Amino acid sequence: MPPLLTFVARSSDGLPLVANTAPDFSQGVTQEHKNQAKDILRGLGGTAGASAKLSIDTTNNLIFHYLVRDTLVHLTLTERSYPKRLAFLYLDEIADAFLESLVNDHGESGWRTALATTARPYAFIKFDLIIQRRRKDFVDPTSRQNTTKLNEDLADIQSIMRKNINEVLDRGEKLENVGNISSNLVKESKKFKWGAKKLTWQAMVNQYGPVVAAGVFVVFVLYMKFFW
Repeated sequence: MPPLLTFVARSSDGLPLVANTAPDFSQGVTQEHKNQAKDILRGLGGTAGASAKLSIDTTNNLIFHYLVRDTLVHLTLTERSYPKRLAFLYLDEIADAFLESLVNDHGESGWRTALATTARPYAFIKFDLIIQRRRKDFVDPTSRQNTTKLNEDLADIQSIMRKNINEVLDRGEKLENVGNISSNLVKESKKFKWGAKKLTWQAMVNQYGPVVAAGVFVVFVLYMKFFW
């Protein structure tokens, strides 16, 4: 069963810009679910510029998934058995398509202003047709197309994480979107290096300390014997 309900809203105040319900599978979607979706969008107000993914359990074995990106919240409702990663891939495609539509209509420098000044709910309802086309691609999670998407998504995540961490270690950059992981890595690395230096120094003292002490004692005895 495909994503049952899809919203795109402004993240600053939760204003819904477009909404779509899967017509052939809408019997499981109630007015309560639609109200819950609007409550979630309003509750995310003030997250503009943030990057977030979250799943929220609801009734009737259904679950909400939302993605915050580019000052927009993209939210969908699926069955609990629907693969979570595939749901977020669906939201990623919706986010890409919606942003592309905004840029085409308002230009690279004007789409943010168009979003910020929109006062009427569902002002971008024409995007509903694009949601319908994208949703058809996600009807069957076991299809070859979606299986390929899941496999490619896993590979991309692995390569991106590896690239980001390497950049942090090589250039001292920070990954704010993953809780300053890079900063912690650098701090732990410094602690480890200091600990290693300390152990090396202690080992040298243990190895050469007695020899140095004996030499100092001999010099002291000779000095006392011949020059005192």
